[in-house]
Amino acid sequence: MRTRSRPGERPGPRRSAERTVPWHALTAQDVLRELGTSPEGLEHGEARRRLDVHGPNALPVAAAPPWWRVLLRQFRSPIIAVLLVAGTVTSLQGHWVDAVAIYLVLVLNAALGFAQERRAEREVRALQALATPTCRVLRAGQELTVDTEHVVPGDVVLLESGERVPADLRLFRTTALQVDESMLTGESLAAAKDTGPVPEATATGDRAGLAHSGTFVTSGRGHGVVVATGRGTELGAIHELVQGPGARSPLEVLTRSLERRIGLVVLVAVVGVFVAGLAVGHDPSTMFRTAVALSVATVPEGLPIVLTVAMSVGVSRMARHHAVVRTLPAVETLGSTDVIGSDKTGTLTQNRLAVERVWTPETELDLTGPAPAGVADRPDPPPVRAALRTGALTNEAVREPGPEPAYRGDAVDAALALAAVSRGAVTETERGGPVLAHQPYEPRSRLSWTVRADGRGRRVLHVKGSPETVLECSAALAGPSGPVPLDARRVLAANERMGREGLRVLAVAARVLEDDEPLPDPPSPPRDLVLLGLEGLTDPPRPGVPEAVADCRRAGIQVKMITGDHPVTAEAIAGRLGLGPLGRPLTGAEMAGLDDHRLGARLEETAVAARVTPQDKLRIVQVLQERGHVVAVTGDGVNDAPALKAAAIGVAMGRSGTDVARESADVVLTDDDFVTIVHAVRQGRVTFAAIRKATWFLLSTGAAALLAVSLTVFTDHPLLFLPVQMLWINLVTNGVQDVALTLEPAEGDELMRPPRPRSEGILSPLLWWRGAGTALWMAAGVLAVYIGSLEAGAGEARSRTLALTTFVLFSFFQVMSARAEHRSLFRLPPLGNKALLLTSLAALALHWGATVWAPFAAVMGFVPLSPAEWLLAALVGSTVLLAVEVEKLVRRLAGGPGR
Repeated sequence: MRTRSRPGERPGPRRSAERTVPWHALTAQDVLRELGTSPEGLEHGEARRRLDVHGPNALPVAAAPPWWRVLLRQFRSPIIAVLLVAGTVTSLQGHWVDAVAIYLVLVLNAALGFAQERRAEREVRALQALATPTCRVLRAGQELTVDTEHVVPGDVVLLESGERVPADLRLFRTTALQVDESMLTGESLAAAKDTGPVPEATATGDRAGLAHSGTFVTSGRGHGVVVATGRGTELGAIHELVQGPGARSPLEVLTRSLERRIGLVVLVAVVGVFVAGLAVGHDPSTMFRTAVALSVATVPEGLPIVLTVAMSVGVSRMARHHAVVRTLPAVETLGSTDVIGSDKTGTLTQNRLAVERVWTPETELDLTGPAPAGVADRPDPPPVRAALRTGALTNEAVREPGPEPAYRGDAVDAALALAAVSRGAVTETERGGPVLAHQPYEPRSRLSWTVRADGRGRRVLHVKGSPETVLECSAALAGPSGPVPLDARRVLAANERMGREGLRVLAVAARVLEDDEPLPDPPSPPRDLVLLGLEGLTDPPRPGVPEAVADCRRAGIQVKMITGDHPVTAEAIAGRLGLGPLGRPLTGAEMAGLDDHRLGARLEETAVAARVTPQDKLRIVQVLQERGHVVAVTGDGVNDAPALKAAAIGVAMGRSGTDVARESADVVLTDDDFVTIVHAVRQGRVTFAAIRKATWFLLSTGAAALLAVSLTVFTDHPLLFLPVQMLWINLVTNGVQDVALTLEPAEGDELMRPPRPRSEGILSPLLWWRGAGTALWMAAGVLAVYIGSLEAGAGEARSRTLALTTFVLFSFFQVMSARAEHRSLFRLPPLGNKALLLTSLAALALHWGATVWAPFAAVMGFVPLSPAEWLLAALVGSTVLLAVEVEKLVRRLAGGPGR
């Protein structure tokens, strides 16, 4: 039952919540009546009133976050909180050198993260180009050009080829109108529009009487009345799905968990050291400063910097491959992805039609290869040329300026013209010749025809259309020496076979008109045609995509096509791309009858989900993630935006993508190339490996310092290190070596191994055991040197200096071991990471300078060491490298990974 105006209520559009019959199910006359308008449009005053009531016809664009919010995000880490507390306490105690060192770490980390996020946001904003500034409307019977934002429900909008639809329209007058709805439906082919109602349950892509906001008119003309604007449009409904916070990346989850555990362990250890120190008689003030210094020396405050720098390096490397990263964690997330859910149209394919196959009664030719070199010398067979010629001569596509042939207009016409001209079947001069009569394509007639004069002065009727329709109009087939009897079964069999391969099939036919024969009458279908053949069109894959899909499969990544296109078309494209396992395509209608458990099982057995809505895409992503997958979603249309937002990482196309898709994504590809994703996945894995190596180095050396200092508190020996010396350890053992470790180049096999298990943290079980073992080894070595030196009669200052130097050298060799998890250090290029080698040697030189420069040594409590003592420290320090190399060798001999 429809809603009606209440007494005294002015005619106007009803709110969607009040409606019981959707607009597409009503006749055009009923829609005009309910909206209180007419085919001549609204009165000017009524249009202004409705604009005040309904507001501007625009979707809210997410504003860039304020700078202060981006800055505050850099201080959310638990480790940063520990440093803030330590810095505050140190400042209150008046130890300004220590406090300044802590604050410098905080400022550097925040500055790096802040600069990267702001830069990425600016780059993405610069990509926003989808806009419809003006449109043509009828008001009081007068045609006007108005700002799109001023369009209101009840306005009558005029459409013609090349224009973008400004709002959701119910069409009431059309002439060969076709609309590209790929941004909403994923369908490559333009949708033919008419004015009739359709059942209420009709899917969005099949509502022929509606034209949706943001879609593009490819050919024809039409009049439509605005039924929804702004948030009320189909575009607005999808926009609502992408509001709210996005999913946290796997790295963010892992990092937060690791930081909480580190913070808890350090807190317990530091409190234990403080209490134990008081119990054995140490001064409370000294023990308090020792506890603060120990927390600073032990907490891997370099970890946030490592994460930021590693991901920033990844961002820079990805930018060289045309990928703009909006948020830093997105770099690593691509590396941990094990499922890529990709839109078809415009992402895996080129979003343009091309003639792929030509069938004639005599031959069949595949056109996917290059055009013949020197078409005059090696032309296509005459039957193929005749079919291509007719397809190009009953055609409304317009040549684009430029040296290479390119056409604009209806996608089918553009494809037919390009194929014929590029293969020499027709010249542009012939296409531009006089047209004696023409009937454009109409959905009802399912064909178009044109009469042209040929080179011999004859009038030739050229026809193209659906195979069934053209077959009905034909009386013969083209033969080698003239027409032969019509074999309809043969033609229909070829049509069916090409259709099963996902091709859109058109038939072409022609007939020479008699000299005294009148031109065809447009309402009547042509008769007695000679059927020349069939042309099969498809949306071809992007260059390099099949190879990129193969790379993903080798890397243990499933690529699933999620599209609004027809299942047959999607399955055919998936087979050409090498997706697998293909299985039976999943459809949106099938999804409606499946619970999440059964849907998950279906998704595991197929690589294609077709005829799905934006809500279906969103559900697919959510179900896959609930099953433990790390899902990346790629796409360019509005229909992809909800899934882009919900996925662990959304990858949008920057050149052809819509604003809504780009706003919802974490990564934007500026070249719209799926192949770029493979480079990004590889870089993501390199980035995570760098983070893993630096984290292992930081945790193992921090744990060694914590163990060594803690154990001396329980002995009758003086404290191992003074508070200021522990801060010095923090500088020379971590310093910038951990940052340089993030520059470690790729090892080359990143795409030859599967993604790491989701249950595995930043460190693998192997690295946890190796880190614990080396921490114990380094702590024991430092204590042995310290206690041995004391018992040999050396003073506290010399023994502390020797022990600290040994720890510095332990760290030097440990950072070299960190360069590879499985490979031997001796198999890596010595200068493969020049920054790491230089910073490590610089740290040793800095420490040596601190021990020999008297003013600084006096402040730090250092004394100069003899060459023999340096040699002793180096020999002891190198044992950690030898221990790790032996462990790697044993694992390799046992058949473990590594080379």
